[in-house]
Amino acid sequence: MVFRHPIFERDSPVVLADYVTLSEGTGVVHTAPGHGREDFLTGQQYGLEILSPVDERGHFTEEAGQFAGMSIKRGDTAVVEALADRGALLAQSMLKHSYPHCWRCHDPVIFRATVQWFLDMDHNNLRQSELEAIESVQWLPQDSYNRIKATMESAPDWCLSRQRAWGVGIPVFYCEGCGAEMMTDESFGAVIKLLQAEGSDAWFEKPAAEILPKGFKCPDCGGSRFTKETDVLDVWFDSGSTCRAVVEARPELGFPADLYLEGYDQFRGWFGKSLNIAMATRGAPPYRAVAAHGFGVDAQGFAMHKSRGNVIRTTDVTTKYGADVVRLTSSSFNLFSDARLSEEVLQRATDAYRRLRNTFRFLLGNLYDFDPERHRVARDDMLEIDRWIMHRLQQVIQEITAGYEEYEFHRVFHTAHNFAAVDLSAIYLDIIKDRLYASAPDDPMRRSAQTALYEILSTMVRALAPVLAHTAEEVWRYLPGEGKALSVHLADFPEVKHEFQDEELAARWQRLFDLRDEVYRTIEQARQSGVIGKPLESRVRISAPPALYDFLSENVSNDLPSVLIVSQVVLERAPEGQPLSVEVEPPEGRKCERCWLVLETVGGDAKHPTLCARCAEVVSGIV
Repeated sequence: MVFRHPIFERDSPVVLADYVTLSEGTGVVHTAPGHGREDFLTGQQYGLEILSPVDERGHFTEEAGQFAGMSIKRGDTAVVEALADRGALLAQSMLKHSYPHCWRCHDPVIFRATVQWFLDMDHNNLRQSELEAIESVQWLPQDSYNRIKATMESAPDWCLSRQRAWGVGIPVFYCEGCGAEMMTDESFGAVIKLLQAEGSDAWFEKPAAEILPKGFKCPDCGGSRFTKETDVLDVWFDSGSTCRAVVEARPELGFPADLYLEGYDQFRGWFGKSLNIAMATRGAPPYRAVAAHGFGVDAQGFAMHKSRGNVIRTTDVTTKYGADVVRLTSSSFNLFSDARLSEEVLQRATDAYRRLRNTFRFLLGNLYDFDPERHRVARDDMLEIDRWIMHRLQQVIQEITAGYEEYEFHRVFHTAHNFAAVDLSAIYLDIIKDRLYASAPDDPMRRSAQTALYEILSTMVRALAPVLAHTAEEVWRYLPGEGKALSVHLADFPEVKHEFQDEELAARWQRLFDLRDEVYRTIEQARQSGVIGKPLESRVRISAPPALYDFLSENVSNDLPSVLIVSQVVLERAPEGQPLSVEVEPPEGRKCERCWLVLETVGGDAKHPTLCARCAEVVSGIV
């Protein structure tokens, strides 16, 4: 069926459009091939004229006849009036419905079919080449591979041109005689020379005749008069071209880039467009690895926006907490997930920072008389507990290094914090305090502990320097030893020292720490019931089953008081079949006023009646 147009002298054929459903209206609708994607495709299918009688200002063109020059808002009323004048208006009413609006100015968007430049995604097998290329790239997190693959598989042809008053021009000339596009090595070379000399704005400032070389002719008709393309490139073409224009242009860089780091909304954006350009122009992906990070949101999970009023300003936080707390907070989040930032989160990070800083201070404080060149103890001469913490240190470095390499910085944060709070503060440093404070300065056992402390401090300050940039530099200045790098940021990143890895030793000490936990529960009960005062003022009686008794007596029987941090330990073999039992009682003897242990040897030295035998010997040697 063909109808006559009610206003213009032209036929209006009836066509089929399967995207119009009964649920959306009568199914009898107008179609505008120049103003809608589905309409455009329908127009192509039925050979309709691709009529687009609205210009870029939102006014009707000459194609609109009597309505030419009107804004489309005024045109709405004028068209209704024209229909009424011709007796073709059956009814008029107002409808309110959802319609796309600009997110910046909030005005309705007019869709227009215009001549555009495209990148054909299947030209020269480009799409398939990209799908093969992404196999060689490291995608972080791993499911990013599925996202980029799906993006490339479904990507439509890339519309490269935009009709804006700003941007980078498309360097194409048109012959005024025949309309042919000028895209030759000579024409491109002239534009390149111009932009290198005067910048990209020169394209808009100079006429075609001043850009093209003298005597340039149209290859098709021989004409010598040309106009310039007025469209600009899609901004994603600008950013996607950095893989060539930036990376290749700088001698300290090189193609491809080691890493592209951006938000997880960039698979169709920077990640995808960079891949398009690199594969189309170089035949290789522009990056070796891609990390897609999450976004900063508030405590309720809402994106931070000035209009919402939920923005936490970095400058304010830095002023209040310090730069390193802000850096530590950032490292505590999973890079690949949204980061919920709030005052509570910042306060927790502050507590963690203080724990790490205080750990560094303790280590430094106990290295005041330690020279690594003169006092370092060889691995085989170190006490077992010192070798145990060195074993744990190697595990920590492995985990921290893996966290950095895989961009999982929260693993770095949690590993370092747990090492400081649990392995060091709650176990190792607690155990060695008596050795550090009460032993003679050059006692091999004290130097053994200091050797471990020095290795821990030197290793951890270098490992955390990428996060705690300022604190690490401060610690590094006070780290003992000559010949170290001028800055912690110039020092080598720590590596695992395999000679300290000892799984068998770690298993033995883990067994002892399990016993320590059981003893501590009994000590706490005794303290709360008033049997003892402080844990150091106690004697622990351990009745151990034969296997555990043999293990303790063969390995650490002499170290039990220091490991359990009590004054005295009595180890007994329990009868066969009897479980472990622990009793806590006040110790026998007097309290040494120097080491605070309650021992029977206090008062044995007439010169030092208030000291135990060990402390009396140390003090006599010092005096």
